[in-house]
This record gives sequence, structure tokens and C-alpha cells, in this order.
Amino acid sequence: MTEHKKEFFMRDPWKFDPNFKRPARANDELGFDTRSLHAGFHPNEDMERFRAFVPPIVPSMTYPYRDFDHIPYPVYARTKTPTADILEQRIAALEGGEAAVTAGSGSQALFNLIFTIARPGDNIVTSLYTFGEGYKQAASIFPERCGVNFRFVEDPADPKSWDKQIDTKTKLVWVETPSNPTLYVTDLKAVAEVAHARNVPMMVDNTTATAALQRPMDFGADIVLLSITKFMAGNATVLGGAIVGPEDLTEDIRWNTTEFVGSIMQPFDSWLTIQYLETLGMRMDKHSFNTQKVAEYLTDHPKVKLVNYPGLDTHPQYELAKKQMKSAGGMLSFVVEGGIPSARTLMNSLKLIVHAVTFGTSRTICMHPRTITHEHMTQEERDIAGIDDGLIRVSVGLENYNDLIADLEQALAKV
Repeated sequence: MTEHKKEFFMRDPWKFDPNFKRPARANDELGFDTRSLHAGFHPNEDMERFRAFVPPIVPSMTYPYRDFDHIPYPVYARTKTPTADILEQRIAALEGGEAAVTAGSGSQALFNLIFTIARPGDNIVTSLYTFGEGYKQAASIFPERCGVNFRFVEDPADPKSWDKQIDTKTKLVWVETPSNPTLYVTDLKAVAEVAHARNVPMMVDNTTATAALQRPMDFGADIVLLSITKFMAGNATVLGGAIVGPEDLTEDIRWNTTEFVGSIMQPFDSWLTIQYLETLGMRMDKHSFNTQKVAEYLTDHPKVKLVNYPGLDTHPQYELAKKQMKSAGGMLSFVVEGGIPSARTLMNSLKLIVHAVTFGTSRTICMHPRTITHEHMTQEERDIAGIDDGLIRVSVGLENYNDLIADLEQALAKV
């Protein structure tokens, strides 16, 4: 048994330390784009490990012992692979966290975190502004199968609403911002202050913004959840997720949950993501630029009731978004007049924009939250979260924005 394995099997479950300060690391002084290229692997520094300019793929799922007394680390692929190790170091450096642990998907990463830190009778505090699969875990899977309850705050804009739901059994405050699909922006600093006053960690889902546009840990977050599948990979070829946070936590997840659940990022997917992260900053700038143009066009269209995009000065959290984000990101949603029939007509009329279930891809895609990702919500919950029958989510890609607007124009003309 490795020393890492001994340490995390014999210790108590991870406990949140409100006074924890991440130690400074060599990458901290480097710019975002430099970290995207060099964190976790540098050709000059890694010659003994890998004599290569590009980080290699190590597809092995087991690793030989040198001798009886010298146990390798990694020892087996359910805990870590050399390629995933590079990716985890890079993600942690980009988010500003101490360490990271990857998972088979973003939803799996969320499951691994909650399964690791919560026990029957515990609770998690969150809002209805979360991704659909996360809501399903919160509303039924964990309460019914694990005895872990979720409390949804009434008013996410009011810190007192968050504080009201926290008690001595609360293990985590979970925020998603900007939210999927209505792009609600939560005040990270305000919620972090509430959580920390109660000695509870705050986790932020940073999938829609990525560290290129928003660093939750700079505003008090203790843990970051990521779906690598989305903007981080950027082209719908990779499935993966990650948790970033204190090393004690990520190793607790690794040794006491991931090793047994077994849902990991495979070496090839990890390797692809390392390459894709090299252009993350540039891609997110382009996504944001295009999305701003499309949002401005939709705002002026007579058949569009509402546009959700934090880059518009009509957005309720516009000023907050400017404080927390470099730019407003690559996703918007809008409500078309006429509910589901109009949404169906519009989406079936699109020629360039693709109807598909994901976001954060280089090609522009759209989907209908009411009938796909958020169908598990009650109607009352959808009303609270802004999931209108006519709501369409658009992940704006890297095309020429004029071509995207032209496609929307001809489709809206048929509504």
C-alpha cells in the first residue's frame, strides 16, 4: 500500500478549515495563457520523466513495482494516470487551487464530491439555478438513496436567504454562476462570507465561465467544480470533469471514492484536454465577443421576449458580472414568443446552428431546457428558475457572428 493510500484510508474524512491558506506555488506569478501552456509539464524540466516537447499519452492502467518495498505512484489507473496527473496540475494552476482530481464527467465530479464529504442526515445548501443533472442529484438521487438532503434558497441574491438554510449539518454551500441555462449571476463574495461565518465551505461550478473569465477562489470559493466536457475541451470530443480544492480534499475523493467508483478520465481524453487548454484563453475571448453580438441582435428582435446574457446592461446582475468576470462568456438563452410550438418551429428551421445536448463547443449549438435538461423540475421550480416553455439555450461558437445572426434571422421569420 502506498504512503498516500495509507494516509487517506486511515484518516478521518476531510474537514473544512476556514483558516486554510493555499501555499504559494511557482506558477502563481505566471499569466493565464502561460499557465495554460506550461503548468504540470515543461519540456526543459521534465526530461527525466518524459523526454518530449509535447506531454505524452501513457495508456497503461497498471504500473510496475521496482521491487517489493518500492511501491509506484500511481499504482493503478483508478486513482491516477501520468497523463491525468499533468492535466490535474494544469487545471489547479488555472483555477488558483492547491490540487485537482478528475472524473469521468462533470456530473460524476459533483457526485464524487458530495459522496465523499456528506453522510446520511447531512445537507447541502444550493439554489435552483443549477444544471439539470445536478438538480436531479439534489432533488432525488442523494435524498432518496443516500439520506443527504438539499436545501434550495428562496432568494439567491439575498445573503440572508443563504444563511437561513445553513445549520450544523450543512456540509457544503453550492453555487453555479453564471447559471445554466438562464445565466443568473450569484455574488460570490457575499455568499462566501455567509458560508465561512458558519464554518461551511463554498463550492462554485465554474463550467460556463472557466478560469479564463472568472476565478471563484479569488472571491472566497474553497472548491471549484468543472465539466471539462464543455468550454475547457471546447469541441465535443472529450467527456470529463474535475474538482479543484485543498489537496486533503482531492486526495480524500481520489482514494476513498474514485478508486472504488472507478469513473475516471481516460489517458487519451486527458491528453486531448491538455492540448485544448493551450488555447482556452483565446477561445473564451472569441466566444464572448460572438455571444455579445448575438445577444444584442436578439434583444432588438420583436419576436423575442427576453434575452439572458450578463454582457447586456439590461441583465439584472450586469454590474456584478463586470466585477466577477473578465467578460460574459459564450452562452446565452432567450425566450421566443409562443412557447414550445414557437421554439420547435424556430429550432427546426435553423440551418447553421445545430440542435444538440451540450454546450461550450467550437460550433454553435442550441437546445430546449424545458423538455431536455430541466424536465425533472416541477413547474413551480421552473417558474422560479426562469425555465420558460419558450426558452432556448444557445452556446455560441467560433463562427463569423454575422452568419449566426443570419441563421437566427431566417428561423425567427418562420415563427
